[in-house]
Amino acid sequence: MPDVEESVPPKDPGDSEGGSCKPETSGLPQEDKSGPKDPRPLYKGSLSSASSPAFAIACVLDESHLNCVLSVTGLTETVNEVSKLSNEIGMNHDYMEEKVLLPSSLEGKVKETMHNAFWDHLKEQLSATPPDFSCALELLKEIKEILLSLLLPRQNRLRIKIEETLDMDLLKEEAEHGTLKVPSLSKCVLNMMALLCAPVRDEAVQKLENITDPVWLLRGIFQVLGLMKMDMVNYTIQSLQPHLQEHSIQYERAKFQELLNKQPSLLNHTTKWLTQAAADLTTSPPTCPDTSDSSSVAGPSPNEAAKIPEPLSPTMVLSQGFLNLLLWDPENEEFPETLLMDRTRLQELESQWHQLTIMASVLLVASSFSGSVLFGSPQFVDKLKRITKSLLEDFHSRPEEAILSVSEQVSKEIHQSLKNMGLAALSSDNATSLMGQLQNIARKENCVRSVIDQRIHLFLKCCLVLGVQRSLLELPGGLTLIEAELAELGQKFINLTHHNQEVFGPYYTEILKTLISPAQALETKVESA
Repeated sequence: MPDVEESVPPKDPGDSEGGSCKPETSGLPQEDKSGPKDPRPLYKGSLSSASSPAFAIACVLDESHLNCVLSVTGLTETVNEVSKLSNEIGMNHDYMEEKVLLPSSLEGKVKETMHNAFWDHLKEQLSATPPDFSCALELLKEIKEILLSLLLPRQNRLRIKIEETLDMDLLKEEAEHGTLKVPSLSKCVLNMMALLCAPVRDEAVQKLENITDPVWLLRGIFQVLGLMKMDMVNYTIQSLQPHLQEHSIQYERAKFQELLNKQPSLLNHTTKWLTQAAADLTTSPPTCPDTSDSSSVAGPSPNEAAKIPEPLSPTMVLSQGFLNLLLWDPENEEFPETLLMDRTRLQELESQWHQLTIMASVLLVASSFSGSVLFGSPQFVDKLKRITKSLLEDFHSRPEEAILSVSEQVSKEIHQSLKNMGLAALSSDNATSLMGQLQNIARKENCVRSVIDQRIHLFLKCCLVLGVQRSLLELPGGLTLIEAELAELGQKFINLTHHNQEVFGPYYTEILKTLISPAQALETKVESA
């Protein structure tokens, strides 16, 4: 997970410390952070009160709504609507994040204006003579509710402390007599937050201790409490994930079976997809080994594996089928019925694959001109990656223009870096050649781009059979500079295909029986729950 940090278990040294959390909090100043790359909020509140996995699933799966959908929508819409939330439970590992609005957006400007107006109003109230504590009391009441929601059931002493410190009846009396001490109460709140927050929020809480202005302190408290609430939701979902995943697998399969009972032809496109995958394997030798139990065998490296011929097996056919989906023609309406829920994810993976192909091609060409001196620096390589990625956002619609910007900026960075290191700059001929070779990457038939594309394809195929870590052991030339990005891509692909096989494995097994003869098959069934 990115900068919002991974879900972490709550502090639990005893009865006095508690869990951590995080969702929406009104009046929050935006924190400068980037959230998960594929945010999929599943729940609108904390699941800490869930007494069983079934309760958690019930939070998002409304049976009456699903039955209604079954009766009024078409096939694609039905499968999507019926399985979407369940599929999210089984697939999603990013959980929740606070929605961060762009300051330049209309919604962001409106929200910021409203928040500033509220906090300015609070400042006016506290600065009045005598001070008006009406807004402050409402804020303290909300803070109390949030703190109590973060507690675990056994944290009775901390619960009593919160109740006593933020006794609203007592605070109202103090407010009426003008003796309410907002700064001291805020400090007490910070102490309790320090006990309840996840370790990742310790620094944020400590920074609040240095704020002396009571309004800015309350504002900061609400921001960090919002993060803590989301932490708790994510940690709770993470704790329930194995149970939720098992339930989601059974649920998705049951709903699909209901549709299949009503429409016996529902697997036609899936059968055609697997048939084509089997045909692809029989017309061209496999480039990665099929290992039915790769965890128990040391196994060859991806490069060695490419030389080993393997008989046809269900795993090979499915692997080829999943790879074919990454190259699916968007105009082709015959998308496998069992993967309709994953079509958007597959398209995102395809886009990521192509972006990495261009990035790796740019880095490979650039390194051939600047040598190991510059590319031996991780900082320099990371800088080129960031530049290339940002400039490639419009590559799909304007490839020539995008790659021209990349070539100009990369050439500039190489020239400047060589100069900073006291090395000879590129000659005019080399600089021209570098620009030309980089711009040629925009062409699909470019040889560097084609080779990189094929090697990423092989890497993904090996990931399906050997796993990501083993596939990373011997990356072919040109891919080592994007190892981290490849690992992320490969893991997403494996997660998607694994969950899909868990749900639809029995259907694939029956289809593959008709495609693979017993003499060819190494396995008898596809992995399933």
